[in-house]
Amino acid sequence: MIRPLDRVGSIKMKLGLAVVLSLSVTLVAVVLGIKSGLRPRYTLPLGLLLSLAIVQVLARGMISPLREMAAAATAMSAGDYGRRVTASSRDEVGELAVAFNRMADDLAAVDAQRRQLVADVSHELRTPLTALQALLENLADGVATPDPATLESAVTQTRRLGRLVSQLLDLSRLEAGQLPLHREHIGLSQFVDVLLGEARSHTVDEVTLTASVEPPDLSVDADPERLHQVLTNLLDNAIRHSPPRGSVVVAAEPTGSGVRLCVTDQGSGITPTERERVFERFTRTDAARTAADGGSGLGLSITRWLVELHGGSVHVADTAPGCTLVVDLPRSAP
Repeated sequence: MIRPLDRVGSIKMKLGLAVVLSLSVTLVAVVLGIKSGLRPRYTLPLGLLLSLAIVQVLARGMISPLREMAAAATAMSAGDYGRRVTASSRDEVGELAVAFNRMADDLAAVDAQRRQLVADVSHELRTPLTALQALLENLADGVATPDPATLESAVTQTRRLGRLVSQLLDLSRLEAGQLPLHREHIGLSQFVDVLLGEARSHTVDEVTLTASVEPPDLSVDADPERLHQVLTNLLDNAIRHSPPRGSVVVAAEPTGSGVRLCVTDQGSGITPTERERVFERFTRTDAARTAADGGSGLGLSITRWLVELHGGSVHVADTAPGCTLVVDLPRSAP
């Protein structure tokens, strides 16, 4: 597509140039006709036709991005997010084309995330459902007996399904901004002790859980339920990646006007390339993928949302061996 006025930085200037050029062409045609001995009644129509042709070329170049945008918008409404507009002009239409392409990129990314989310959720739900279905079919066919071990396996898969659904609901509410905080003054020493007591009742492989809160009267203003969810997610992640008879430490200490909470395990750790990605939805480390129950890949994503909702931050510390997840929270509500 020929766009001779792309370097002009204003649509008003382009229209003005088109008018001036058309008048100039008409005037030149009339003058040349007179010098050649032709009457104006012949040269004037010829000049007007030439002017009209030039204006058509200029106008076509000016509105071609709008035509492309209309065609691309129609394609996007049908689900094709790969269409883009040629944004070569420097005027307002060019700026609109750039914004349109940026919007198309965002829509394509959102559509890809939606497809990936559906695929991930389907996969995560299918795994426990398949195991539960096979177990129940064996019970119904008499292949397996309803002994305590079999029933406990069914309960485990049911809990896994319930945990995944709860995490999906939490994530949906967090992204929609529909999860209010109810802050309270929390004494961290007692809070961590209660948390570890709950975790010990479900811990296997003799993983040792210890707490270190200094000073003992350290406190923070936070939502107790959501802070419990944050530390439970981190603790569950640490326990799952700890070796048998390993140790997990939950520590808390003051940092200026804030509080730092650390959960440290003795597992295989997280590589530097994975340290940021582990907080994305449905992202798991290589060790988690090969584990029998590697988690859903949602726990750390929800943890980051909840921590940021409190005005804090979470990251993976550069420690070896093992892994340390660090949560920094403001001492009081921002």
